[in-house]
Amino acid sequence: MLRQKLLITGMMLLAGTVACAQGRSARTETAATATTASKSGGQVRTKTLKNGLKVIVWADPDNPSVSLYNFFRVGSRNERPGITGLSHFFEHMMFNGAKKYGPGEFDRVMEAHGGRNNAYTSEDVTVYQDWFPRSALETIFDLEADRLSSLAIDPKVVESERGVVYSERRSSVDNDNAGLLMEQVQATAFVAHPYQIPVIGWPSDIESWKQEDLERYFRTYYAPNNATLIVVGAVTPEEIFSLAEKYLEPIPAQPAPEPVRTVEPPQLGERRVVVRKLAQAPLLQMAFHGLRGRDEDAPALDLLVRILSDGESSRLHRRMVEEERVAINVSGYLGAGFDPSLTWVLVNLPPGGDLGKAEKVLDEELARVVSAGVTDAELRKAKNIVVADFWRHLETNSGRAQALGTYEVFHGDWQKLFGAPDRYEAVTREQVQKVAAKVFARNNRTVGVLVPDATADEAKKEATR
Repeated sequence: MLRQKLLITGMMLLAGTVACAQGRSARTETAATATTASKSGGQVRTKTLKNGLKVIVWADPDNPSVSLYNFFRVGSRNERPGITGLSHFFEHMMFNGAKKYGPGEFDRVMEAHGGRNNAYTSEDVTVYQDWFPRSALETIFDLEADRLSSLAIDPKVVESERGVVYSERRSSVDNDNAGLLMEQVQATAFVAHPYQIPVIGWPSDIESWKQEDLERYFRTYYAPNNATLIVVGAVTPEEIFSLAEKYLEPIPAQPAPEPVRTVEPPQLGERRVVVRKLAQAPLLQMAFHGLRGRDEDAPALDLLVRILSDGESSRLHRRMVEEERVAINVSGYLGAGFDPSLTWVLVNLPPGGDLGKAEKVLDEELARVVSAGVTDAELRKAKNIVVADFWRHLETNSGRAQALGTYEVFHGDWQKLFGAPDRYEAVTREQVQKVAAKVFARNNRTVGVLVPDATADEAKKEATR
């Protein structure tokens, strides 16, 4: 089964959603939903087990299905040279058998009971997702307890999955021009903080993980006191707490992992990365040091990035794609992790496109938003989109589970979830302009370009012979 992965996208600030273009009516059409969903927040109950596992339950008797999300506070941020990629590797290993349910049994039993599952890894967290009918509730807890308490780290399975991960790296990075350039830009943007480490890991580390590395990593980070369990749907808090106590509470807590103490020093000048590679078209990427997910200015930065790059009416699309025709696509997003993350602008040029001209136009637009800010209409539209998406996301069990986990883990309190729309509504044009000046400073950025070069690949092949 193909496992979902999040290599650089990070966590969305509101509820894990990606905004899409909406009409003028987006704000009013969700008013009733907002009132209903905020009242539903009163149905959320929590309990912390004796082993430190926090369980959060949002009961919804009107929906016969259940979503179970388990957030582990471990990602590439917790790695170091020599063991990079281990967080993502365990995303694979967690489906490969344990003491009671052997290889292939997790998926087989899950699917036999009408369920399905997935997982993703980011710089900050690894999240396991189960979706299933209420009738399978106890079976799912049994499955989860088995792999958390008794995961089989069999050397033969390790070697097999090592090959799978290496193949995944080749397809998503080595043979993907945009992914390759992003990896180089991110590794250059951070000189001290472990956010420089690619989630999928460096090739030499993937090839050389040792058995003791794997066992130590699992024991340290897959402890119940390093996790938050979210259950949403046709359940009662009492039955979920009872099942958690029966199946998960016997798993012993572990000493808390060492905290990440490194703080990225201020960037004192623009950095540049040039990748020469066989390609049909050039690429331009800019990464700016941004904010943490819980920072006060994070909503303003989120709205700014949407105004610049979200949809065909966005500033960068109109200027770079439609007017100047220096690009065929412009996108942007921001990381929102435990520590200050990157804010990205990604530009795809046409074959034969002029990188110098594209960068000049992009510089002009970023300078314009710093000097003149955004309009009332632009800010209103961005707010409409983000708030409409927020409440729409909370209409599903899966969306609620992702949102509760995001706010509990990244913001420190799931209850902050229901105040998020108000925080976005309170953002002013002055705040947006201020955060633009802070983030889009030239000294704060790393610029990456991919230059098509047919001879570069030939030279690389010669060097490895």
